[in-house]
Amino acid sequence: MSNILIKDIPTSDRPRERLVKYGAKNISNEELISIILKTGTKDKSVKELSNIILNKYSNITNLKDLEINNIMEIKGIGKVKAIELIAAIELGRRVYFDKSIDEVKIKSSMDIYNYFNDLLKNSKQEQFYAVYLDTKKRVISKKLLYIGTINKSVVHPREIFKMAYLVSASFIICVHNHPSGDPTPSNEDIVLTTNLKEIGKLNNIPVLDHIIVGNNSYYSFFEEG
Repeated sequence: MSNILIKDIPTSDRPRERLVKYGAKNISNEELISIILKTGTKDKSVKELSNIILNKYSNITNLKDLEINNIMEIKGIGKVKAIELIAAIELGRRVYFDKSIDEVKIKSSMDIYNYFNDLLKNSKQEQFYAVYLDTKKRVISKKLLYIGTINKSVVHPREIFKMAYLVSASFIICVHNHPSGDPTPSNEDIVLTTNLKEIGKLNNIPVLDHIIVGNNSYYSFFEEG
């Protein structure tokens, strides 16, 4: 039996047209992926290709772990399609999880952890953020200052305090994750935090806390004294 191509499907039943007519929430996962991929191959329609992807990852939530090399193992998924699919999934994740930190009421280290846990829990690389606060300890801004390797991030205090001056911050809270899931601070974390505390005193911009996000757990230098 010959493959059914998008052009052979009645216009009203095509994924894009169905999204326009019924809304994104009311079309299938297969149709959403088909819209992102745009085209199939000479051997497979885009809908068949979408089904292969869904079957390979068995559960739609597993798509969050897509990697370029793995998805390209599927015949018909080249580098461009892989990049577009991964970019679309990441954008969706950010839209859902990366709410403005200005909306977060910070009364404790737990409040910071709860915010960043959603943002960092699936990251396979260390990411280092600085949260900047005004004189009343209200959030002015958060900045991603560095993305490191799978087990190491390197950020220079200069970058942290340069941004503090640019946004006229009065206080700083630093946050980074450990992809291993263990939030126990490394020697490098301890040295960095000690240096930041001293530099903060000298510049009259205190570092209130440095929080390490692990697997549904965290370490707070402030809480640990």
